[in-house]
Amino acid sequence: MADKLKILVICGSLRAKSYNAALARALPALAPEITFITAPAFDGFPFYNSDIQDAGFPAEVTAFADAVRAADGVIIVTPEYNWTIPGALKNALDWLSRLKDQPFKEKPVAIQSASMGPVGGARMQYHLRMAMTYMNSFVFGTPEIFVGMAQNKFDKETLELADQPTKDIIKTQLASFAKFIERVKA
Repeated sequence: MADKLKILVICGSLRAKSYNAALARALPALAPEITFITAPAFDGFPFYNSDIQDAGFPAEVTAFADAVRAADGVIIVTPEYNWTIPGALKNALDWLSRLKDQPFKEKPVAIQSASMGPVGGARMQYHLRMAMTYMNSFVFGTPEIFVGMAQNKFDKETLELADQPTKDIIKTQLASFAKFIERVKA
């Protein structure tokens, strides 16, 4: 890889002190050969409504779409709410899915999730994979990242990822995802 890959990181949690936000912040140290870019905020998007769309896409939606388009790949790090995709993230994806120049079309996408429960967001990942497939992205397969019992894997004070086996599998996923992006680009 001649140039550093640019990977947009979308965090599905709106809480600054969430385990998923902490997981997203841990990524640069686990793959210094990749440039990680934090996605623009989507918490100000209006609820998707085709009447609003007919009047023109909100500027925040356009900026978010442009960030997706500019990236070599996307990692979505998100919790599971009620066994599915968090509402604010789903709303952002709904907005992006309506754009004519689909930003996720043929875009490599990897998914990570953390939760305090034992399955680490697995049910949500299934739903998110379906949504990303609908938008014609290339969803990365394995290794999958499910950080279950997250409260035991992050430092309680700093929220730094402290669990070495979790760090190791994330490093493996990031290296594999980088190779996947290069194959897709070719």
